[in-house]
Amino acid sequence: MSAASSDAILQRMLALHPKIIDLTLDRMWRLLEALGNPQDSLPPVIHIAGTNGKGSTQAMIRAGLEGAGKVVHAYTSPHLARFHERIRVAGELISEEALTAVLDECYAANGGEAITYFEITTCAAFLAFSRVKADYVLLEVGLGGRLDATNVIARPALTVITPISMDHEAYLGDTLAKIAFEKAGILKRGVPCVVGPQPDEVMEVIEAQAARLGAPLIARGQHWHSRRERGRLVFEDETGLLDLPLPNLLGAHQIDNAGAALAVLRHLGMGEAACEAAVTRAYWPARMQRLGQGPLAESAPGVELWLDGGHNPGAGEALATVLQEMPARPTHLICGMLNTKDVGGYLRPMAPHVASLTAVSIPGEANTLPAETTAETARSVGMRATTAPDVASALAAIVKTDPAARVLICGSLYLAGAILRENG
Repeated sequence: MSAASSDAILQRMLALHPKIIDLTLDRMWRLLEALGNPQDSLPPVIHIAGTNGKGSTQAMIRAGLEGAGKVVHAYTSPHLARFHERIRVAGELISEEALTAVLDECYAANGGEAITYFEITTCAAFLAFSRVKADYVLLEVGLGGRLDATNVIARPALTVITPISMDHEAYLGDTLAKIAFEKAGILKRGVPCVVGPQPDEVMEVIEAQAARLGAPLIARGQHWHSRRERGRLVFEDETGLLDLPLPNLLGAHQIDNAGAALAVLRHLGMGEAACEAAVTRAYWPARMQRLGQGPLAESAPGVELWLDGGHNPGAGEALATVLQEMPARPTHLICGMLNTKDVGGYLRPMAPHVASLTAVSIPGEANTLPAETTAETARSVGMRATTAPDVASALAAIVKTDPAARVLICGSLYLAGAILRENG
């Protein structure tokens, strides 16, 4: 069956609601009921919310569980190159045949009613997961938590909240406390929650919600600690100390993401082999991913080429730390962003660590920020900035003046997806 069959159904689904985002659970409950409530027939669910680190943390939890011989379903968004990346059934990306079948079934059951693309495709994931045996489902929130389409699991086995920072203010609120309230909406009565490092005002909101629901917290700094020590990852909780290799996902922020994943695995009773697998076997594309193959990399053989999809101030701070810790080398950014993002907040932390920024518009993306606007913002935070019509042109211009540079393509998961499709 051709990939066009699922693509065609997905395209039809886009027309079912005038908005891409419309946060409410009413449409989910209606369609799930029509489908026989597949969300009630899932293996134990680990529900993951947060602003930064959700995908990396999920990838490490999955690597750990699979290292312990467990069978795992996983749901994430958005996809980078193909929609199939969102739905991993029993460890494998969903097949074209299975995806087409569940999409068709959901489209028919919906009966032409209004429903967003994310809602109906989340129902399709639940349907796929409910029909294949597994030990766990890893369920990543799409946006927020309280009213997110994934928040229909009555009693997950565990919830996880990764670091929260400013993002999606138009939907979640214009303060950290308001955003934290939405993210903490995944907490369930009596269900433990692993919490990553948080600002004090965020932690206050999470603790208040947890107290109201009687949800035990397993919080970083209180119940678990993770740190880098002598080139190793040291993790401690009430069970004892683990001395592990550093995460294979690059960046100081991955120490805390790994800590959250290890806290999850320890809570589930997994042993040291699972914990080591979590930090050594996890793979998560477009998170400081080194590009060594493909047309783009081959066009600049002397360049150290990287790709990252982070796009908010928290991601900018994490990238700044990564760049600061990397071996000295002139670093140039090729950046494309959406018009809904805090571009200055994202770029400002990186300004001291880069030689230049070349702004591009994101190909095929209606909400791309014009390249010149990105460049203007970059200049306002102290970067030397210019524009290029596309990433290939930007890279060629950098190579002309600095053939042995480090180049980081960054600013958006949508840009990262375009690069992975073209460079694959």
